[in-house]
Parts: sequence; structure tokens; C-alpha cells
Amino acid sequence: MTSLRRFTAHDLLQFNNVNLDYFTETYNLNFYLDYLARWPEYCQMAEGPGRQAMGYIFGKVEGVGEKWHGHVTAVTVAPAYRRLRLADKLMGLLEDVTHQVHNGYFVDLFVRVSNAVAINMYTKFGYTVYRRVLGYYSNDEDAFDMRKAMPRDVAKRSIIPLKKPVRPEDLEFD
Repeated sequence: MTSLRRFTAHDLLQFNNVNLDYFTETYNLNFYLDYLARWPEYCQMAEGPGRQAMGYIFGKVEGVGEKWHGHVTAVTVAPAYRRLRLADKLMGLLEDVTHQVHNGYFVDLFVRVSNAVAINMYTKFGYTVYRRVLGYYSNDEDAFDMRKAMPRDVAKRSIIPLKKPVRPEDLEFD
């Protein structure tokens, strides 16, 4: 049985099995601790029997005015637990927090353009490519900025795709 709960600082000592994937971005300890302190409602863990880490999601809320939104910083599921809809459940939790707690206009995320599996998964979750970000990743790979409108964005203006790519320094938020 899978339990979904808030991510804790103690989980940082037990989630290595989830991070062993080429597409999973890993960060330093202070990065995770900053998120836990500032946006604990956006940090969730999926765990199985014996408290085995199965997956997690980290996010935040940012922006001003109609750009007020939830951001998926990291979502990943350990290879042994994929195809169980855990990513769908974790994304749903983040979307619920964005809508119900923060009344955001949209949720966005960045994904490597080479990660076709993730792009397909996010598309199934209702996300669309908003723009391409040139050289976003450390190996100079481009990213897609994918977005999903929340109920507050009735006209869905937040997800109208841009025609030209942007550079990381042109992004509104970090």
C-alpha cells in the first residue's frame, strides 16, 4: 500500500533510490531544506511498506498578478514503482495546493526536450508546451516550459504558447 504524506527533512537521508535516474535533477541539501522551510505544502513523499521511498514532488508558488502560479521543481518516482500512477497522484496534490490554497492561475514545469516519456506523461495530465527555453540544463540541453491552467484562469491565457524560444535569463522567475 502507498501512503502520500508531507516530505520531511529526515526523508533526505532515505530517498537516494528515487534519485538514481538520468532525468532526475538532484540538488544540494540546502536547496531541499529551503523548499521544506518555505513551501512545505508543496513537498510530498510517496512511501511504501517499511517506509520505502517510492517517489516525491517538490514545488513552490511564485509570480505576481496573472503570473501567480505553482511550479513543479522536481517530481520523480523510483524505477521499481513506475507505472503505478504515483506521478499522477503527486502532480494532483501539487495542482490542488496551487488551486485551493494559493488560488494560482496555472502550474508550470520544465522538462528536457529529449525526455519524450515525461513529455508524453505531462501531456496526458493536461499540460501543454508553452515555450522552449534554450540551453536551460547544465549540459546546454533545451527545456520545454509546460503549463496547465488552473480554474482561476478561466480564459486560459496563461497557456497560450509563445512563438519564439527564450533564454534562461529571460525567464520571469527562478
